[in-house]
Amino acid sequence: MDCRYCQTFNSDDDHRCRRCGRRLRNGPVYTGSSAAAPALNYDANETPGVARTLAPEPARRPITYQPSLFSARELPRVVPFETIAPSIEPLPRKSPAAPPRQRARKVIAGQQNLEFSSPVRNTRAADGAIYCDAPVAISTHRALAAALDAALIVSAIALFAVTFYLAGGQIVLNTRTTPVFLAAAAGIMIFYRVLWCCALGDSPGMQWAQLALINFDGQRPTRKQRFTRTMFGFLSLAAAGLGLLWATVDEETLTWHDHISKTFPTPRA
Repeated sequence: MDCRYCQTFNSDDDHRCRRCGRRLRNGPVYTGSSAAAPALNYDANETPGVARTLAPEPARRPITYQPSLFSARELPRVVPFETIAPSIEPLPRKSPAAPPRQRARKVIAGQQNLEFSSPVRNTRAADGAIYCDAPVAISTHRALAAALDAALIVSAIALFAVTFYLAGGQIVLNTRTTPVFLAAAAGIMIFYRVLWCCALGDSPGMQWAQLALINFDGQRPTRKQRFTRTMFGFLSLAAAGLGLLWATVDEETLTWHDHISKTFPTPRA
């Protein structure tokens, strides 16, 4: 097959020319001049000198015009939203809730009130603060007074044991008799402390160490304060002595039962 452009021979299986690379086809070839002037093209079968009849151009379709949906003329065709949507009623306004009624506060006798509005702190409202100018007895004097009282209690227990033995009793310590003797010793110790509480006086150990028991106001403690001090003193001793060790970290070297009973020993004037 000969190329129509460069007249180069090509085989029948080739689709493009081997020389110029153009496509090999049997139809008429349109050059740039023929594309620009299609009236000059002619078919090989046409007779030279005879003008070719041009086919009439197809009629152009009219351009359809889409009117606007929102123009003033087309508004009646728009379905209003109020005709298909339910009417929305405004929510009723809630009346302001009445303030809750304050319950009457039950006043407990002896209970202190917290003063939040007062900028000045009431120093007497603080617990564990000594209001008087009396000094707190040092630990050495308190230990001497406690040691003398403990010696008197041990002497009373020994006197009870001797009396029990002379009365014909046998002192045998076993699993049955040991709790009984311990209860008797505890009873003697409690009786010794309660005796001085009822008498509203200081124990012999405190008198020997020249100590006196007063409250945080500098007055002689009442019988209730003395009983409170005795009861919580036993608890301080029973809790492995932690209530007594409280004085080592306290600001005013007071023990736990001193704070509870609001009493403390001070040197005699």
